[in-house]
Amino acid sequence: MQAEPNQPPPAAWQPFTARGVAAFAQARLGRLLTVQFLFALLVAASVAWFLHHAWVPVLDDAVNRLPDQSEIRAGVLDWRAASPVLLAENRFLAVAVDLDHTGQVRSPAHLCLELGRHDLRVYSLLGYLPVSYPTRLWISLNRPAALPWWGAWMPVLLALSAALTILVLFLAWAVLATLYTLPVWLVGFYANRQLGLRASWRLAGAALMPGALFMALMILLHGLGAVDPLRLILALAAHLLIGWVYLWMSPLRVPHIPGADLSHSNPFATPGTT
Repeated sequence: MQAEPNQPPPAAWQPFTARGVAAFAQARLGRLLTVQFLFALLVAASVAWFLHHAWVPVLDDAVNRLPDQSEIRAGVLDWRAASPVLLAENRFLAVAVDLDHTGQVRSPAHLCLELGRHDLRVYSLLGYLPVSYPTRLWISLNRPAALPWWGAWMPVLLALSAALTILVLFLAWAVLATLYTLPVWLVGFYANRQLGLRASWRLAGAALMPGALFMALMILLHGLGAVDPLRLILALAAHLLIGWVYLWMSPLRVPHIPGADLSHSNPFATPGTT
């Protein structure tokens, strides 16, 4: 079987196909970063939408049900209302006060914030995480003080969550692309492809984008109630597998090295094929 003649890679603009991902190997770094930023915006938008759709209404209700006088001082919650009490809940989030953590107001919500006398407990499918109150801060945990604070800071917190999502994604993509560079380079080396280490890093970075888009979709479906927390965790693992598929296929779409012996350009083919 004769190898196909070398063809220049298409312009790097979409990472949805193996050839589209391969095109980023020959593109400038700025092109890859631009595409990654657009995908990061999509994921950040899905995270901000989920928080606004699933968590903000519960926190709104919880703030409105705070007592007129309550505070956290010297690491101790001074709660001047009934306890235990469930302040607000939906399927995603619950907020409760149980000073002694007696377990009388547990909620079936995916995540439960339970304020105790000395700490906040965060309950989830994985168990609970205790968070001690700061001993050097005074927190006015009452309705007159919390309502204006929450009203002013809620949009800012949503924006910060989106910005933090973008930052975390770029850091994670940089680390993963670095880890995947050597395997991508080895595939390209044995397949006689034009892949240096820098080009392999760019290709690896582009190969992560389809999985990121898949994860953004899963977050939206989770917020709509179509995907439960367990399936969301499985989707988190699946989005890495999607990247691995592109990492395997895309180096073989990079142009051959000019003048290379193409009779053995495919290291996985049987003798006599390319």
